[in-house]
Amino acid sequence: MKRLCVIAVLLWAVLLAAVAQELGDPEFVPMVKVAKTVVDGDTIQYMEMQNVYVYPEPTFKNKRQAKAYARLVRNVKKVLPIAKQVRQMLIETAEYVETIPTKRERDEHLKRVEEAVVKEYKPKMKQLTFSQGKLLIKLVDRECNSTAFEAIQAFIGPVRAGMWQAFAWMFGASLKKGYRPDGVDKLTERVVLMVEAGQM
Repeated sequence: MKRLCVIAVLLWAVLLAAVAQELGDPEFVPMVKVAKTVVDGDTIQYMEMQNVYVYPEPTFKNKRQAKAYARLVRNVKKVLPIAKQVRQMLIETAEYVETIPTKRERDEHLKRVEEAVVKEYKPKMKQLTFSQGKLLIKLVDRECNSTAFEAIQAFIGPVRAGMWQAFAWMFGASLKKGYRPDGVDKLTERVVLMVEAGQM
């Protein structure tokens, strides 16, 4: 029985790889790790695969809801990579700042980082729609486990973070907006998980 299960999983992995090649989508290639372990003197092969999410097909009351869902999928695909870049940048910056001995040098470094971020990301931010910008704020919270306001405050201080919050507030957004995967953002979380797994 175990052998049959292993064969079935291997066939499933080969089938997914074949479908991915046919689709030509490099993000869809499933990650499979094959290894072995010894249990009671017997060597057993096992496979670690990335998660596969199975949800019921979404149902919509009208065309407007269907369009809104399609827009959400498109927006997540556009904004999620930026949120992941923000997380990586915050981690790298925090690790480097800890190695700087004096407060003056840290402040100078953070000012250079801020200028570089504005220079690199300002053109990208101008291309985002209003709804994509609000989604980005939420996805930054999801990726970093802190709101965009808290992340900005940690690096450039409360006064300048307040200035950025006021700027966002003028446009009807809030950097303090949190991400609630079990509440308001349940559908967004579903889309994010499926995009990350290469299923969308």
